[in-house]
Formats: sequence, C-alpha cells, structure tokens
Amino acid sequence: MAGALQLASCTSQPTSDGETMTSEQTATEKLPADVHSYAQPAEAVTKHLDLDIDVNFDQKTISGTASYLIDNLTGTDKIVFDSRNLQIENAYLGDNIEETTFELGETNQFMGQSLTVKIKPDTKKVTIKYKTSPDAAALQWLSPQQTAGKKHPFLFTQSQAILARTWIPIQDSPGIRFTYNAKVKVPKELLAVMSAENPVQKNSTGVYTFEMKQPIPSYLMALSVGDLVFEKVGPQTGIYAEPATIKAAAYEFAEMDKMLVAAEKIYGKYRWDRYDLLVLPPSFPFGGMENPRLTFVTPTVLAKDRSLTSLIAHELAHSWSGNLVTNATWDDFWLNEGFTVYFERRIMEELYGKEYADMLNVLGYQDLKHTIADKGADNADTHLKLDLEGRDPDEGLTDIAYEKGNFFLQNIEKAVGRARFDQFVNDYFNTFAFQSTSTDKFLDFLRSELIKGDEELAEKINIEGWVYSPGLPEGFTAPASSRFAKVEEAYNAWKSGKPAAQLTTKDWSSHEWLHFIRMLPETMSLQQMADLDKAFNFTNSGNSEVLAAWFLHSIKNNYATADKALETFLTNVGRRKFLVPIYKALNATPEGKKKALAIYAKARPNYHAVSTVTLDELLK
Repeated sequence: MAGALQLASCTSQPTSDGETMTSEQTATEKLPADVHSYAQPAEAVTKHLDLDIDVNFDQKTISGTASYLIDNLTGTDKIVFDSRNLQIENAYLGDNIEETTFELGETNQFMGQSLTVKIKPDTKKVTIKYKTSPDAAALQWLSPQQTAGKKHPFLFTQSQAILARTWIPIQDSPGIRFTYNAKVKVPKELLAVMSAENPVQKNSTGVYTFEMKQPIPSYLMALSVGDLVFEKVGPQTGIYAEPATIKAAAYEFAEMDKMLVAAEKIYGKYRWDRYDLLVLPPSFPFGGMENPRLTFVTPTVLAKDRSLTSLIAHELAHSWSGNLVTNATWDDFWLNEGFTVYFERRIMEELYGKEYADMLNVLGYQDLKHTIADKGADNADTHLKLDLEGRDPDEGLTDIAYEKGNFFLQNIEKAVGRARFDQFVNDYFNTFAFQSTSTDKFLDFLRSELIKGDEELAEKINIEGWVYSPGLPEGFTAPASSRFAKVEEAYNAWKSGKPAAQLTTKDWSSHEWLHFIRMLPETMSLQQMADLDKAFNFTNSGNSEVLAAWFLHSIKNNYATADKALETFLTNVGRRKFLVPIYKALNATPEGKKKALAIYAKARPNYHAVSTVTLDELLK
C-alpha cells in the first residue's frame, strides 16, 4: 500500500515526573501507511487498553477481555484490529457492555486476520472477549524441566515485530501508541510481571494489577509468569529472575545504575521511572527485548565476568531510541536499532573508555560485512530504508539496521563534531518524544536542524549513499581497535608456529577472544584444533559468544571432541543469533545435515516460534 495516514491530536497527559507528552502530535502530522497492520487509525484509533486476563498453564492459553478507549475520528461505523489465531468470542460497546457484531477477514500467513468491530459515531469504548491458541506465536510455554529451577512452569511473550496480535486483539502497528492497565490471574505459586509498573514479590491470590502511564506501541506489550524473585540493584534498577539464577544475575548486572547515569549524562533524563531486568530461561530467542520498565534478557550473557553487558547498555539505550521515539513502520527499523547501537557504544565508552567501544565497533563491522556478503552487495535489503511489503517484517531484523545504522550516525558525528551531534540527537528525542516517526521525517529533521542548507556538509553526511543505496558508501573507513591489534599479533605468532599455550592472552575480554576465534583459518588440522582447545578450553567455555564462534570451526573441521558440547548448547540455548549460523554450518554437508536434524528434533520444543520459523525453513 502507498499513501499516508493522518493521526488525530490527543490530550496531553503528564508523566509521573510532571513532564507533558503526547502519543501523537496533531491531526496534520502524517506517517506512512503500515503495510503490516490491518488497522485504519486515520478512521478510528485506540488510545488506552484495559486488559483483564487469566493465564492457564494446563491449556496453554490466555483468555479474558481487552477493553479499549478509542477515538472515532471520522464518525465511521467500524474499528479494525489485528488478530492472528485468536478465538474471538464477543464484542461489546460502551460501559454498559452493549453487544455488537464483528467480522474476521481472510487469513494471511504472517499478518493473521483483520478483526472489524461495528461501532457507532459516538462510541468511546470497545471490549473484545477472546482466547489465545495453545500455539500462539508470541507465547513461549515452558515446562518445569525447561527452567533453571526445574520446579514450576514458565511463560513469556515476545511481541516484536507483529506477534502482539497472537495474544491480544490489538491495532498492531508501531505507529499507534496507547497507555494500558492490566489485571492478570496466574497460579498462586507464580509471579506475573509486565512492561509496566510491577510487583516485587508474590501475593497469596495470584492476581496482579499493572499500570503503564506512558503511551507505548503494541510490540512493547509484554508479560512473563514464573517462579520469580526480585533483587534491588540501585534506586531505579533491579533484577527479576528465578531463585536459581538471581545471584549470578545480580553479580553480572551490578553496574546497571552506572549505565543509567552514563546514558542520562549523554541524552537526558530517563522517562520511564524504573529500569529493571527480567532474566529469562535460555529459550528466549533474542539477546534482549527492550520492553519498557522491564527489559527481557537472555541468560547467555551471564558470563561470570560482566564481559557481555554491552547488551544491557543496548537495551537501556532503547529507552530513548525505540521506546521514546519509535519507528513508524518496520521499513524504518533502522531508526530504532541504528540509534540504539550508536547510543550503546557511547554508554560503553563513557564507562570503560574509547578502546573498549572500539572493539565493539570492529566486531559490529565484521558482522555487517558478513551480512552484506550474505545478502549480496547490490541487494535492496542492504538499504537502511527497507521495503518489506508482502514479507514478514522479521526479515528486516539484520545487522543492516543495527550496524549500518550505527555507522551512518557515526559518520554524521564525524562530519559535525560530537558536541553538535549530541545536541542534535537530544533535540530529536525531545521533539519526537512518545511519538512514532519515519525515515522521511527524521531526514527532514536532519536537513532542517543540522545540515541547514550547507551543501558541503550534506555531501559529507551523504544521505543518499547511506539510506537509499546498497552496501556501504564509497570512502567508508573501517573501524580499528588498538586492543585488537595486540590480538592480531598473538594470532600471527600462532599462525607462524608459536604454540597456543605460549601466546600472550592474559586479561583478554570476551571481545578479544571472539576476535581471535573469528580470525582462525576456515580449514585447520585436528591437531591445531586440539592444541587451541587444550590451551584455551574453548569447548568447555562458559561464555556463549566464545562457544558459538568456536562451534563454527569445530563443525567445519569435523572436530568430534566438541560434538557433545555442541549438542548440549543447541538443545539448551534458543537465542537465534547463535542458532542460525550454527545450523547453517551443519546444514552445509550431508553428514552435518543429518546431525542437525537429529539435534533439532530434540531441541525444537525448547525454541520460541521466532527461532523455529527461520530454522524450519533452513532445515526444510
């Protein structure tokens, strides 16, 4: 679809700290149409959600009601929601619960169905009674055996990109924002938490209430239920985890408060009141998910040395880029992730110095080069501005959005200087706070507030080359790292025949080890593999990044010593970042594919739908 929709003005509402915000600006503000949602917000749009649900672990379902306060902007006789594999039981209007009619449209593979509810010109409230499917794509139901504690079941949601519609009938577009309250009933021995103001301990009833005062898009709707405890880290920060995990998590993430202080120093006040983490079981498909007030995070970052906590800096940065200012459509995904990677690296530089941030930039560049090579240097999917119409928006979840977006912003910073760029970004976050914005609107803001008609500066920034062209622009200078230079010296010494055990590797971080492993030759003898493993114990590493990189070499070189550890890793870890490259490497040979299918048959029940959709296609 083409064209633009107009969003109505909404009443300004004070945040908890007294600031004023709006979920949209005025009726004249325009955002591009969202091709991944059936909603028609230019006609009737949701403004607030009251959710009342019951979580049933026996049936693996959520049931209840979603009640919306709406703005009927045009006096239309219908409001359209997104729904996928939901059982819609009834629809009602107003506080008097007047029954109305509804209609489900044709089913699309990844978009689901439109849910059209008949309303009146003066309708202010719509309530939908519904029940989820046991295989709802957003919901991961875990047996006790799949948890750290092994005693109680566990549930978590993953709504991004367009999976909120599989557990709530909702206008499932990042361009639509709403506040919400919720009442959630769960088994009494479990605790429920959401992307909202949360309880810190279990109660005797199993009924929990939640409030999210700041308007959010649907993909930030989140719920988790499990045997959880809470540990405070700082005045605004804390950690939820299973009792078996909480001590390790509290140690690993002890510097959360320092990260929050560093972030506020760069881009202003944190506007979501609290910043807490929820450490999920290993099946979580991502490193982290930036659900406001409660980041969901993978246990694969529990490296016991705080070396992988840049991921927490990334999710914290989303509190500004993504949660505060949101991509209007999934074609604009780089606005969320490019800004967030840039900000993450700034936080890490503030805390640990430029040399540390330089390592992250080099590793990111390596990932980006790999993605460009994999997709093809001329592929339009290597543009920052994407065209995902007719496709699952998860196809845009690549290092193009993350790393190419980051390097574009670093290029602007280089062109104008850090102080001027920081002022620009602060202005951007403040101007578009609690709104969704598009690539076009950002670029208009860039031209009017920073470039200001300076043709020489415009040429340096090179919007066309970065945003609308494939690959990396001509003249791009690859990042370098002084710490990695020393790693390369050690690698060259090993390559020249120096025994691995004699290399100078003391005090290497995870990033240095990862760089070393990535440099290893594609083909190595079993003796070389064994010598490296004996010297550095790669196969038994407790660091997921190191393990995943090492397994790629063990697969390609038929290093059978790592087979058992590989199977254990694939069976227990559901993070897509690790799974896809490892299964691809296995899938490259007939013998490897046989092994991959055998492991996948056992491991698949432990994976989230976000991972299995990709892996089912890969392994056929």
